[in-house]
Order: sequence, then structure tokens, then C-alpha cells
Amino acid sequence: MLACLDLEGVLIPEIWIAFAEKTGIEKLRLTTRDIPDYDELMRGRLKILDENNLRLADIQKVIREIKPLEGAYDFLNWLKSELQVIILSDTFYQFAGPLMAQLDYPTLFCNELDVGENGRIADYRLRQPDGKTKAVEAFQGLNFKVVAVGDSYNDTGMLMKADAGIFFRPPEGILREFAQFPVTHQYEELKQEFRKAMVLLAQ
Repeated sequence: MLACLDLEGVLIPEIWIAFAEKTGIEKLRLTTRDIPDYDELMRGRLKILDENNLRLADIQKVIREIKPLEGAYDFLNWLKSELQVIILSDTFYQFAGPLMAQLDYPTLFCNELDVGENGRIADYRLRQPDGKTKAVEAFQGLNFKVVAVGDSYNDTGMLMKADAGIFFRPPEGILREFAQFPVTHQYEELKQEFRKAMVLLAQ
């Protein structure tokens, strides 16, 4: 049995929201909670970065100040004692290093940025389209049962594909569209849902 977790919104704060607060650029607050189409979201972000002459180093400086959500470290340690854990994220390896260090380097599958010599982010490269869902499908092809946790539109594919899907602190709009998944807001609640899923899937 595997646990597949989203990163931002589940274990750490949203990186782009933190960057928006630092720069004062309100449009950078938009995430996959607001815009389901990830390419549309990223193209908008890259345009804003160019318009404001912002570089990768500017984002990385903010990321170094981000701490995991309160309770996330202990929850992740508990989960690793119960199941094998893989983080499936739409973030980028160029962002994730300092955050993974604070979480004791869990396994992370995410994406890459194309960065020029001047530090400008020219483009982004997905590992593959809908990578979270396809990763879950691949694990199931290896005869793993998967419990998945997410909070945003870009997590719903993997939640539907998983043997058990759980929401953690999702926005109300997503809840109305995907009412089939249990909803948790605290890590103790999330633990309880994992325990229920583990019992059911072990049968």
C-alpha cells in the first residue's frame, strides 16, 4: 500500500501565494484552487514574472523563508511509519529543495523549469501531462493499492484514480463538485481517514 500526497496545501503553504505576498502582485495568488487548467495558470505566471523582471532567484529567496504547515512534519513521520509515502506535486525541482530538507527528504515526483543563464524562467516542463493521475495508475499496475491526498483541482484526477482519495483543506467550490471524497481539516482527522482506508484496503 502506498500513500501519495500533494505537497502545497497539504504539507507546506502555497509557494506562489507566499511570493505574491512578498511582491505585492495580487495575480500571483492564483493557484490550481482557482484555475483548473495548469498550463493556463503557468503561462499567466511566467508572463507576470517577465513583466516585472522577476527571476528564479527572487522566488527561491522567498521559498527559503517558508516553513511546513504546523503539524505537517510530525504527520509525515507518522505516515512513513505506516506506509511508503510519495509526494506527487506540480511544483518544480528548482523550488523544492529547501522544503524537502525541512521534511527529511521524502520521495518527490514533480516538474522542471527551463531557466536561462540570466536566471529568467523561460518555460516549464511537465514530467508528463496529468502526471499525478498517471503515477497512481502506474503504482496500481505494480499491484500497489494507493491512498491519495490533495486539496486542489489538479489533485482530483489522482483522487479519483486512487483506491481511496481524501481531501485536506480544500476550497468550498471543489467540495461541491467532488462530494464523494472525505474532507479533513486537521492532521489528526487525516490520520483517522488513513486508518479507515488502510483497514478497508487490507480486506
